[in-house]
Amino acid sequence: MEQQNQARQHPEAFSIKSILLPLLSIIVGMIMVILDSTVVNVAIPNLVEYFKTDLKTIQWTVTGYTLALSAVIPLAGWLTDRFGAKRVFLFTIAMFTLGSVLCSIAQSPEQLIVFRVIQGLGGGMVAPIGMAMVFRLAPPDKRGSIMGMLGIPMLLAPALGPVLSGWFIQSWSWHWIFLINLPIGIAAFLLCIRFLPDTDRGRAPGLDLLGMILAPIAFSMLAYGVSEGGTDWTSASSLTGIIVGGVALILFVIVELRRQNPLLELRVFGSSDFTRGIILAWVAQVALFGSMLLIPLYLQQIKGYTALETGLILLPQALASGVGMPLGGRLFDKVGARPLAFAGLGIISVALFILSTITADTGLALIIVALAMMGLGMGFSMMPLNTHVLNAAPRHLVARVTPLTAAAQQVVVSFAVAGLTGFLTSRTEIHTTGSAPSDMMSGIIAGFNDTFLLAACIALFGCLLSLILRKPKQDRKEETQTEEQVDPAMMMGH
Repeated sequence: MEQQNQARQHPEAFSIKSILLPLLSIIVGMIMVILDSTVVNVAIPNLVEYFKTDLKTIQWTVTGYTLALSAVIPLAGWLTDRFGAKRVFLFTIAMFTLGSVLCSIAQSPEQLIVFRVIQGLGGGMVAPIGMAMVFRLAPPDKRGSIMGMLGIPMLLAPALGPVLSGWFIQSWSWHWIFLINLPIGIAAFLLCIRFLPDTDRGRAPGLDLLGMILAPIAFSMLAYGVSEGGTDWTSASSLTGIIVGGVALILFVIVELRRQNPLLELRVFGSSDFTRGIILAWVAQVALFGSMLLIPLYLQQIKGYTALETGLILLPQALASGVGMPLGGRLFDKVGARPLAFAGLGIISVALFILSTITADTGLALIIVALAMMGLGMGFSMMPLNTHVLNAAPRHLVARVTPLTAAAQQVVVSFAVAGLTGFLTSRTEIHTTGSAPSDMMSGIIAGFNDTFLLAACIALFGCLLSLILRKPKQDRKEETQTEEQVDPAMMMGH
């Protein structure tokens, strides 16, 4: 620990070796959370079968988790200032690990959903706090190389997640996709206690309690309304969710705009460039992440692949994303966000249109090509869009933009999963109602086709919407002042 303090005080004496163990502690904790975000999708068909329930119920294991993530992400900065980064990081690792163990022993869908929420409440703060600590461990001139080291396992985790999930399910049972987090969580906790340096606490601003109450009500009820609306938009449950969620959202916006230190900084929407960028990012996330839940379902339910085979089939998508991300980042500096978002969303649109034509006889090669195209399109578009959104924010608000964008992304993903799952259920019921048993499979496939087509149309809309992007204009004087005031660590980690 003394070496780490000396390294920060004397950058010329700094070496990677001096922070290797603290860095390893953070990586182990972050890898556990990143892996968990990708393992559940492959397990969805098994969970539906095990609990003898329907897809609309089980999808709340994903929706509830993402909503819990969105609820705690904005609190990361306040809690760090109030209690210290190391203490909060340890608490979040412990809470995520506890949630994982509880998930592994769930006896009903309702229990699993509640335990996934506990997981999300812990996991939501691991990435932002972990990244902020990494930034503080190294001097500014070495941060690029440190982040490069951190990026390798963070890119590998999404690729390995579906494969590990499939292996656990096929070799043992779905319980192990959660139970494996127990030894990893204990290892991360012990490493962090031993090697993470204690950090100074900041002066915590006032906590927006009303915002904390209104935000989960608004987003969870809206997600519920959207989920029910996929089946029937005029049903009592759908209307209740949308009305209650809508009223709570309006109240939340009013409260946030009147607060000096709001939970989410909504004033940033006053920038038209920021608003265009983040709306486009939301459209891309709906098309991409909403449809990614459906692909394992199709592969297992229609094509009859095992969970492990499904994980291996999904591997090219993650690898293509790993190729597209750094390439998109380099090209962004030269051409800006508009051509990359247009190209990326165009590729995603074509891939989803291909998936909307699949049948029971569609060859695996075509499916893998479509998945690789989706990964490449995501790599091309998401990183440039996120960077564009940061660049478009007013400089004096930039430190508060990452909690907003990270929380909003989780909310949008929850809406996408709920909405497309409800739409798939509705279209499948329409196509199979009154069908002979021999025609049931054709009706189910038609439901998948309709849902992929809807996602393709959303991606195509985003592709066209990208044409209105423009390079943000910045006030150089304001930018210089803000660069001197903002801790770069607070801008990272989402």
